[in-house]
Amino acid sequence: MLTEHEIEIRVRYCETDAMGFLHHANHFTYFEMGRTELLRAQGGNYRAVEETGLYLVVVKLACSYHAPAHYDDLLRLVTRVEKVSPAKIEHSYKLYRGDQLLTTASSVLACVDKAGKIQRIPEVIAEHRPADAPRVIPSSKR
Repeated sequence: MLTEHEIEIRVRYCETDAMGFLHHANHFTYFEMGRTELLRAQGGNYRAVEETGLYLVVVKLACSYHAPAHYDDLLRLVTRVEKVSPAKIEHSYKLYRGDQLLTTASSVLACVDKAGKIQRIPEVIAEHRPADAPRVIPSSKR
């Protein structure tokens, strides 16, 4: 099962700060792009999940910056599913320019309904969990 995916991102001028570096906040946008494309590569998509009335919300995000990126740099983002539990997904991220590691990060997403109540991860996502993660059984199949 696909638990890791890579995308290329070229730093746009509007994503840089006054010093010409990729602004720190834009890394978080890149991580979201990585999660979205990982799910798409697995055969799912966030729009379909949201159309069922479920949302994956960020409840924790940690980031360490090792070196800056600059305008027009071609970057490679590796997004990995680290753990899937009944209501949460944990991802890790590594952002590279060539072989140089620029940023490492991790996130925890929780599955909630429109009212913000915790829900089980949809099977379309849970079925792509790492091999060592617990099996999630939808409540409708219990």
